[in-house]
Amino acid sequence: MADLGIARINDADSGATLTRADLADVVHRRLGLSRAESASLVERVLHHMCHALSDGTNVKISGFGTFILRDKGQRVGRNPKTGIEVPIAPRRVMTFRASQIMRDRIAKG
Repeated sequence: MADLGIARINDADSGATLTRADLADVVHRRLGLSRAESASLVERVLHHMCHALSDGTNVKISGFGTFILRDKGQRVGRNPKTGIEVPIAPRRVMTFRASQIMRDRIAKG
């Protein structure tokens, strides 16, 4: 996976989050696009990913991971306080499966 120059977050408890603006800033610095073009590029990529997922298509980013859609059937759940059974409607959920490259990088720290 190519290193885009995103600064490492050293303090895991800092609550720091990588945002769209951070991604746009990296694109701006590394590719030399204007800030507006960089922000637009990030937005378009995220829009295409969301559109594909909403159409029922899994999204795979090589070296990063795969966003997988699963349909879950209806089932019976239970209210933990009262113990009363309630039906849980069928729904579609999205999961993320990190690539082996990503898992290895995370394991190394």
